[in-house]
Order: sequence, then C-alpha cells, then structure tokens
Amino acid sequence: QVQLVESGGGLAQPGGSLRLSCAASGFTFSSYAMSWARQAPGKGLEWVSGIYSDGSDTYYADSVKGRFTISRDNAKSTLYLQMNSLKPEDTALYYCAKGPHCSSWLLCNYWGQGTQVTVSS
Repeated sequence: QVQLVESGGGLAQPGGSLRLSCAASGFTFSSYAMSWARQAPGKGLEWVSGIYSDGSDTYYADSVKGRFTISRDNAKSTLYLQMNSLKPEDTALYYCAKGPHCSSWLLCNYWGQGTQVTVSS
C-alpha cells in the first residue's frame, strides 16, 4: 500500500532553516509528480510546491518562492523541502502528497501524516 512518511519538522527561529523529508513506499516513486502542502492552525490547506517525476521542473506558491526548494532522490524514493529564511507565518503542519498540485484534500489520493513546523523566537 502507498505510504508517505514525513520527517524533519521542529522549532526554528525566524530567519532559520529546516529540511523536511518524505519517505515514499508502495508505488513507483520515480513515475509520479509530488507535492508539499501545509495547513496552519485555523486555516485551510495551502499548496506549497510541486516537482515533476524526474525532478526536471519545480513549482512554488508565491508565499514561499525564493525561500523554499523542493527536490527528490528517486533512487531513495524520498522527497525533500529545504526551507530557508523561515517566517512565523510558515508555522503549519506540512504534508507530502502524491500528485503535482495537491491544493485540496480531494485532488490527491495519498497524503502523509504531516510534520509540524513552528517558527518562533
């Protein structure tokens, strides 16, 4: 069965960095585009970034463009999100999902359990 397991979340200071990972299993990871999305407390789901199956193209929400970098290692079936210049408004539960633009729960069938990112001084 498809499994997506995020890790790497935690507490960071404003201006700091974190790197999220998402370990995938149960499907041919290298054949599928993947996404990161997030949900802040009391808010709806926000798509953050997407990447083509071969990593040849990447996409970002305006809110993270220039600060976050999505990447993947198909040999390890792992998706990454490097987050730099973190802001308090980046505080959210971060999810990886199978699909290119998972901007709602219904658009993509498979989601991880999420990893919490908190940005605070």
